[in-house]
Amino acid sequence: MKILVALAFLAIIASLGSALFFMMRGEGEDRRRSKHMVQALALRVGLSIVLFLCLLLAWKLGYIQPTGLPVSTH
Repeated sequence: MKILVALAFLAIIASLGSALFFMMRGEGEDRRRSKHMVQALALRVGLSIVLFLCLLLAWKLGYIQPTGLPVSTH
């Protein structure tokens, strides 16, 4: 499960980098550049939602457990 989460996180970062690349590209072909940027950002949002749903599913199936913050007993 840790590998899946790490891969999803890397895919989100790569998608964000791709959107930045298309945004910073040359001035020509604004319409094409805009289309690529929107697709990259949509992919990033989709991957973020999938990652969140995978974390919820892993918690529900018992693969991960919330530990919370440690409470001091002073």
